[in-house]
Amino acid sequence: MCRHLGYLGTPVSLAELLIDPAHSLLEQSWAPNNMRGGGTVNADGFGAGWFRDDGTTGAYRNGAAMWTDTSFPQLARDLRASAVVAAVRSATTGMPVGPELCAPLTGGRWLFSHNGKVGGWPDSLAKLASRLDPADLLTAQPTDSAVLWALLRQLLDDGVAPETAVARLVREVHAAAPESRLNLLLSDGTRIVATTWTHSLWVRREADAVTVASEPFGAADPWVEIPDRRLVVADAEHTEVVSLGEDSCDIPN
Repeated sequence: MCRHLGYLGTPVSLAELLIDPAHSLLEQSWAPNNMRGGGTVNADGFGAGWFRDDGTTGAYRNGAAMWTDTSFPQLARDLRASAVVAAVRSATTGMPVGPELCAPLTGGRWLFSHNGKVGGWPDSLAKLASRLDPADLLTAQPTDSAVLWALLRQLLDDGVAPETAVARLVREVHAAAPESRLNLLLSDGTRIVATTWTHSLWVRREADAVTVASEPFGAADPWVEIPDRRLVVADAEHTEVVSLGEDSCDIPN
C-alpha cells in the first residue's frame, strides 16, 4: 500500500531524499517494510513534487516502477528544492494504473498523497462526493485517492485550515467507510500535514529540516514513529502530533 514522504528544510537535491539513502524511496519500491494491509512491492508508478522559489509546484510522474525509469536519477540530481512530496505506488486491486494517477496530486499551491484505500469504493463515497461541483467530479481520475483529493481541495478552497480539513476528511470517510486506510499527506511548501490511519508513519526532525515518511531512510537517523490515528503538523520550527481523538504532544526539536 504505497510509501510516501514529505520534506521541509534547507534545499537538497531530490536524489539526496529519494535515491541516495540506505533505505531510499527507490529501495522501498521493491523492498518496503511493514506494508500493513497487504502488498509486497510498490511497482505501479511513482511521483515526485517540489516547490519552486516562487511557491509554484512542479511534478514528475511515471506509471511504471521507479526502478525502471532511467531518466529520473539524473533529473533528481539536477533538481534542488526546500520542500518535496514524493511517493511510490502499489495500486489497490481494480484501480487503474498510469502516470496521472500517481501521487503527489496537485492543485494550486498544494501537493497531496494518499497511502491506503477507501473501503467499499466507489459506493461508500457516493454521499460525500455528491457535495462536489459536477465539473470537479467529472474531471477527477477514477480512483479513491483522486476523489479524496477533490473533497480535500474543496475544503481548502472554502478557507478551512489545512490541519482541520485533513482531520475532518479522515473522520468523514471513516464514518462512511469504516474499513478505510487513510494515511494522508498534504503540503503547501511551508508546512506538512499528515495522518496515520492504519499505515506506518515516522518523523525525523533535524536542526535545519523535518521529514515525514512512511518508513525511515536509515537505521542511524533520529526517527520517531507516530502512533496510529494521529494528525501530524510540521513546519520549519515545530512538529505537533495530535490524536484524531483529542490528546496532543510535541516532538522535541
